[in-house]
Amino acid sequence: MLDEKEKSVPYTIKLIIAALFFVIIFIAAIWNGAANVNITDLWHLLRLNPVNDQVIMLRDLRVPREVGAIFVGASLTVAGAIMQGLTRNPLADPGLLGLTAGANLALAITIAFIPDANYMRIMIACIIGAAVGTVLVVGIGSMRSGGFSPFRIVLAGAAISAFLSAIAEGFGIYFKVAKDVSMWTAGGLIGTTWGQLQIVVPFMAAGIVMSLLLSKQLTLLTFSEDVAIGLGQKTLKIKIALFGIIIVLAGTAVALVGNMAFIGLMIPHIVRAIVGTDYRYILPMSVFIGASFMLMADTAARTISAPYETPVAAIVSIMGLPFFLYLIRKGGNGIS
Repeated sequence: MLDEKEKSVPYTIKLIIAALFFVIIFIAAIWNGAANVNITDLWHLLRLNPVNDQVIMLRDLRVPREVGAIFVGASLTVAGAIMQGLTRNPLADPGLLGLTAGANLALAITIAFIPDANYMRIMIACIIGAAVGTVLVVGIGSMRSGGFSPFRIVLAGAAISAFLSAIAEGFGIYFKVAKDVSMWTAGGLIGTTWGQLQIVVPFMAAGIVMSLLLSKQLTLLTFSEDVAIGLGQKTLKIKIALFGIIIVLAGTAVALVGNMAFIGLMIPHIVRAIVGTDYRYILPMSVFIGASFMLMADTAARTISAPYETPVAAIVSIMGLPFFLYLIRKGGNGIS
């Protein structure tokens, strides 16, 4: 009889399966939508040969939207996984702990005071806002002795998120830009352009690559900071770098799609159930699973009531809220 180790599927096979699943979902996302396309249109798209309106639509509208979904899903999942490991809090998520609320506030301020701001300025403002939200939540969550507490940091995140969101709404109402802010922060990929992707994707890709390079150090931090120090790790610098990665990933995601909660909460738990607790395995798998999930959610948003658009944030929340309540009921132990 085979022992447990021999029966388990090797990680490389799991990663290959996840990558193949991602490719299939991406093709399905490109294929399905309000406008009908066929295999010939996809072939001309691959050849960069815009022979008809369907191919032009795919190239200019649907493909950039789905590429945006890939990087948003991967970025939020990696950011959530890092947050859960860094804070040792299984309930951590950029959308629940103040990062996206801070980015939304910065977005509202930018639209109010710099209405003609280009996309680069908006993205930088969102990153700064995410940093402010992080500092507030982490500061309040660790004020008492004992450092991070899952219960305390969730409360701090909820309070700071509500506070920053209220200020953002106040800015929108006072400066009469509430409609613009609401449309941006509603959470969706409609209108994503290649120009926007050229600005945000390099930051997202850099953040993901840096997280992979620091995955071993993150794994050590999840066990014990004393152990990490004993193994020669410069824990303060590593924590600063990891929080910086989280801020960049969350800020750029908000700049592209607005508020998108629960992805960074759900997917890392699912990934840990597949590959275990080593972040050298969790983060690469999170890229594929997070991207695939966001592609599926956006495809559902486009097709459920086509030709009308269903808010993708609502679809994600419908799945994410029961998952969050499930984690609360289990005491934050997750499904791994």
